Amino acid sequence: MNKVLLVGRLTRDPELRTTPGGMAVTRFTIAVSQNFTNKNGERGTDFINCSAWGRQADNISKYCHKGSLVSAEGRIRTSSYDAQDGSKRYSTEVVCEAVNFLSSKSAGETSSSREESNYPQEELASDMPMETADLTEDPFKSFGEEITLSSDDLPF
Repeated sequence: MNKVLLVGRLTRDPELRTTPGGMAVTRFTIAVSQNFTNKNGERGTDFINCSAWGRQADNISKYCHKGSLVSAEGRIRTSSYDAQDGSKRYSTEVVCEAVNFLSSKSAGETSSSREESNYPQEELASDMPMETADLTEDPFKSFGEEITLSSDDLPF
């Protein structure tokens, strides 16, 4: 089984191109933190080349930019080619089947610049103010009279 799941940030803006047949393809690189630390206590980073096709490619190029946090699910594809100097070169990339946008607007963007850049208008949970509930009071007290059920009233 060839299955990859990555979570990381884009290292540059996605590059959108169109094939001669009219299919959109975008290429981007995701920086993924390693789970372990070196002897100095520092975490390493892997830079993973990715591609996406079709409508997904259009959405990535429209809504993601350098620094965007994404999760990418796909498969590894390796290929080789002959370089101009005659040597054989190898490349590896993740062909993405699903990309989820995990970050909302960047810290420097305002809501007006978000609208101008065609971001989706629905707000993410991180943009919503947090409400605190008073747990000392019964939240259902204004719903009417109390109903008492016996086990005979239940259909099961």
